[in-house]
Amino acid sequence: MGQFLSNFLPLAIFIGMIAAVAIWHEWAFRLRPLFIPKAEINALVNELIAKHGPDAEEKAYIKEDRAWRYSNTFEQGKWRRVRRELHHRYRAGESNL
Repeated sequence: MGQFLSNFLPLAIFIGMIAAVAIWHEWAFRLRPLFIPKAEINALVNELIAKHGPDAEEKAYIKEDRAWRYSNTFEQGKWRRVRRELHHRYRAGESNL
């Protein structure tokens, strides 16, 4: 058993590091942005619609892409939520996009 552990310990550490990075990414990109209050997301959506009108979803996409390029996963997740809300409003016909 000791020989088995010593042979596969580096592999287990390597896999553990990969798993830790994957968990961190999921936290920063998917879970942490969910803690942003809905009111804040709606305020950003309303501001984008007021400023950019029909181009609001494209502007949100640009901000999401910029966050991705600068490896800011929290901001990327936030702007993804904003884009999703813009898309929901567009489909529901609530905005004049």
